[in-house]
Amino acid sequence: MQAPPLPRFLIPRLPFFYGWVVLGCICLAGFARQGPAVAVLSIFVVPMTDAFGWSRTEMSGAVSLGGLLAAVISPMIGPFVDRRGARLVLCLAVAGTGVACMALSLIQSLLLFYVLFCFARMVWAGPFDLGLYGALNNWFVARRAVATSIATLAQMSGLVALPLIAQLAMGQAETGADWRAGWIAVGATVLIVGFVPCWLLLVRRPEDVGLQPDRLVTGDAPPLVEPRWSRAEAMRTPAFWLLSLYTVLVYPVQAGVSLHQAPHLIERGIPPIQAATVIAIFSALSAVASFGIGFLPRSWPVRYLMAASAVCLCIGSLGLIGVSSALTAILAAGVFGVGIGGVMMLLPMAWADYFGRESYGAIRGVVLALQVTAQAAGPLASGMLRDWSGNYTGSLILFGILAAFAVAAALLARRPRALI
Repeated sequence: MQAPPLPRFLIPRLPFFYGWVVLGCICLAGFARQGPAVAVLSIFVVPMTDAFGWSRTEMSGAVSLGGLLAAVISPMIGPFVDRRGARLVLCLAVAGTGVACMALSLIQSLLLFYVLFCFARMVWAGPFDLGLYGALNNWFVARRAVATSIATLAQMSGLVALPLIAQLAMGQAETGADWRAGWIAVGATVLIVGFVPCWLLLVRRPEDVGLQPDRLVTGDAPPLVEPRWSRAEAMRTPAFWLLSLYTVLVYPVQAGVSLHQAPHLIERGIPPIQAATVIAIFSALSAVASFGIGFLPRSWPVRYLMAASAVCLCIGSLGLIGVSSALTAILAAGVFGVGIGGVMMLLPMAWADYFGRESYGAIRGVVLALQVTAQAAGPLASGMLRDWSGNYTGSLILFGILAAFAVAAALLARRPRALI
């Protein structure tokens, strides 16, 4: 792809740091990313299973299979992002996601649903993650926590807005007769918000235009020293495997609860529009948590914050078991949402802080293979347990236990001794 229309020799002369423009593009792409998020699909579970007679396990399988496909491609995409930057990856991701979501409005069979949603979910889990955080970590070092919190807030705003957009487009009828309009609204929003800024304005690294990452060199102060680990070196550290274990434990919880949250609430007697509102509030609290964490002192070890996020996931999962009203659902989902916001904000930052930005894509690509496999397992396990038992109690207990183990993994994941 050619350079952005803004002449690169002008970028260093701008009266502000160009990284903020890059961050704006990342935020818009992050919002658009949420088209095939499990919180959005959750809105479609009841009307689509009613319309086609599918089981919850069959519908959950599309999330799981898409994640497994992402596990295959992520280790290959990571090194490409390191070499060529995130622009091409993110542009293709936004375009593919928008078109796939709109095409879901035309399906008549489970097979076509799998083809389209698995593709969108694969893009969500792999290329989007690597592109967004690869671009961010290239431009921000000293203010990485703040930049990550802003980017995560934008993604969480997508989780707030898109389920409501889908529900409003579908209408409030419990039959969900107009669910096809919901997919059209989601896909159109993805394309309108995400594509053009990434196409026009993204730049691979600040060094490409004669700049340095934010405050990497600040006046007379000594320059910040970044760790520089290769993928092979990182994989020989305990920190790599403990962060990976934490990832494998929390992401089945995130995906499994998020996908089945709306049907669980509806089965507990909460009307569909109130269930959608609960999901929006859950996503809003996720956004608030992720944004607030970015402004905490950088001297606080990130592993303690990761442990606190896992505690919230545990409490929220178990709290959802007995919900009987919108208020109790909001309380449990809110605590769970705070945990999700922490996980989504802290894990990408932890990988960059521990191992640096030079091989971030290659390192993160390997971990994403584990992450998306774990995400694939969560919805499938939840759907199977529900079909077997008739309710979601067993899966919520399982997710609470996994989150409790994640607390221990986070506390053990100390930063490795830096290689310079």
